[in-house]
Amino acid sequence: MIEFDSVHKRFPNGTTAVHDLSLDMPEGQITVLVGSSGCGKTTTLRMINRMVEQTSGTIRLAGKDIREADAADLRRGIGYVIQQSGLFPHRTILDNVATVPLLLGWGRKKARARAAELLETVGLNADTAKRYPHQLSGGQQQRVGVARALAADPPVLLMDEPFGAVDPVVRTQLQDELLRLQQDIDKTIVFVTHDIDEAVRLGDRIAVFRTGGHLVQCAEPAELLARPADAFVADFLGAERGLKLLSLSTLAGVPQTAAPTVRAGEKLSAAKGAARWQLVVSADGKPLGWLDAETEKASGPTNDTAGDARLLPVRALRDTDSLLSALNESVASPAGLVARVDAAGVLTGVTARDDIHDRAGEAHAAAGTGSAA
Repeated sequence: MIEFDSVHKRFPNGTTAVHDLSLDMPEGQITVLVGSSGCGKTTTLRMINRMVEQTSGTIRLAGKDIREADAADLRRGIGYVIQQSGLFPHRTILDNVATVPLLLGWGRKKARARAAELLETVGLNADTAKRYPHQLSGGQQQRVGVARALAADPPVLLMDEPFGAVDPVVRTQLQDELLRLQQDIDKTIVFVTHDIDEAVRLGDRIAVFRTGGHLVQCAEPAELLARPADAFVADFLGAERGLKLLSLSTLAGVPQTAAPTVRAGEKLSAAKGAARWQLVVSADGKPLGWLDAETEKASGPTNDTAGDARLLPVRALRDTDSLLSALNESVASPAGLVARVDAAGVLTGVTARDDIHDRAGEAHAAAGTGSAA
């Protein structure tokens, strides 16, 4: 969808922002550009919609040289999301989202109908449409920014550190939302970030730049983590790149066994087996927390029921959760077990720490890093 062919960008002050860049960005995929400040990743992104003009070389969009198109027309056909959302403060949320369709001559009724549809798509309720940007949280504003970028149904979406200004919890939610949306909209997305964890989570391909606008390596996340091109890429990925690789594999297929359980409010004598740590479950089978049965029984007969006040937290995982999440939970769990649930949140069993370690080793070996990575 997007091709860079020997593209060079030098600013009037002599600074080279991008050096001889040749890079393909496949249709329907998320290509993430990463690197430290001043490496040229944002300049690369902004050259695609000609907000920055290349000094030399050729950039093609769907096979056509972008310099042959009118710059304004080109930009209206490309979605663009920035870190602070860039919403017009004097317009309602609905009119913000309808901006580009109105510029394209859709008519107010059609543009607003499309805007309302997209607000729902990005997880905002109908009441949001009547508000103004200052009345929304940062995370909500970023969702509106994504909706506005998608309003005219562009084939390409450019995202310049769109989630960098929100807190970690909201950032994770927005990443989840983007991945969910991409399954439905199948856009060609170019995403700029300095956060390698975000790049690994979102990218189909990751392009690593170093200072001076040099592209060092472009690869799928697993290949990048397993086989960095040089010491610079390895250092940028960090000492925990082996753990990052586990974020690309899921719990699906990892063995699980019957959980040592007791129903909330039941006598501990009703617990399954003699395990010290019992998983307390609700009447509908959802895990509530871990209970130290040995300590409870030693406290006397008046304290031998599964009470909420004495439960230690449990974070139950689904088959779609990553091996990294499972490893983290197995360490945090007092029993060394990971509670597994189905899509409805009902307990299906537990997985032992050793089984997670074994699968982690298999994942590293398959990627070519070895289990010690």
